Amino acid sequence: MPSPVPRPMPSFGFPTLDELLASAHVVSLPMRVKFRGIMERETLLLRGPLGWGEFCPFPEYDDAEASRWLAAAIEAGWVGFPEPVRQVIPVNATVPAVSADRVPEVLARFGRVDAVKIKVAERGQTLDDDYARVAAVRSALPDAAIRVDANGGWDVPTAVEALTRLAAVGLEYAEQPVPTIVGLAEVRSRLRAAGTPVLIAADESVRKESDPLRVARAGAADLLVVKVAPLGGVRRALDIVAQAGLPAVVSSALDTSVGIRAGLALAASLPELPYACGLGTVSLFESDITLDPLVADDGAIRLRDAAADAGLLSRFAASADRRDWWLARLSRVHALLTPTSPQGRSLT
Repeated sequence: MPSPVPRPMPSFGFPTLDELLASAHVVSLPMRVKFRGIMERETLLLRGPLGWGEFCPFPEYDDAEASRWLAAAIEAGWVGFPEPVRQVIPVNATVPAVSADRVPEVLARFGRVDAVKIKVAERGQTLDDDYARVAAVRSALPDAAIRVDANGGWDVPTAVEALTRLAAVGLEYAEQPVPTIVGLAEVRSRLRAAGTPVLIAADESVRKESDPLRVARAGAADLLVVKVAPLGGVRRALDIVAQAGLPAVVSSALDTSVGIRAGLALAASLPELPYACGLGTVSLFESDITLDPLVADDGAIRLRDAAADAGLLSRFAASADRRDWWLARLSRVHALLTPTSPQGRSLT
């Protein structure tokens, strides 16, 4: 098993709350299509001495979970990223749980791609809806690698039924078909016993677990989906992948280009990158916060920095009450994230 990636000491001191508040910008960005049940994505952007960081845990996440997202934002702005081993990162298109007839419209925003991630198991929809959506993608892109993401929305019998049916269209892997690690192991075992060629990827069972390596030790997944912000930063994600000893797919948490930059830093630093990354979600926004958005060109994104534009920050500034909500959240989470807390130590 590879050794964990060493963490260099930060170039700047751990930022005080006053430093963060002075650099904070809260924006609300409209979405092109509903994604994760929302049409507006709120995020708080921080400007540090080494660049921009993004703090955007979803509103329902508690402060303890949100502390990992703040650690990632501080790493981006105050610590910097590890040295890359590659400059070009292959990315997949992302198709939300839209009707099958809207698939061509969504795919058109991504340009040429070699891989597509499709949301399935949406509440209020059926397996027929999922199959129609996946089949529409396959029809549009006969040679693309297709992966589906259920976000833990199925139980074990439903997952086995769904993936057996969807396998006929051709699946590269299925991401988090069921919510629990025990359930993932059972789905994986049943599919193998039936000879169904669908790999199982763990997402929530990595980023939402107190022990992100448990799923690997349980033999419940064939690969890991790793996201910088929910895991507490690039360096911590690198450590987890190294210790798990499984292939990794780097994905985003519906970030602006600032958050995508951190995802690119992780993808650029992994020793191996066998799968296209889920870092193309900026294409789901009506507008980004930078004049040079990190979107795919010919199926890949070239590694470069992302700087927020003052005009766009002003144009999409959140309402006063939402700004106050985010700043209060930042204050609470910063109180949990000290240089001696677990997340704070991961930065040093």
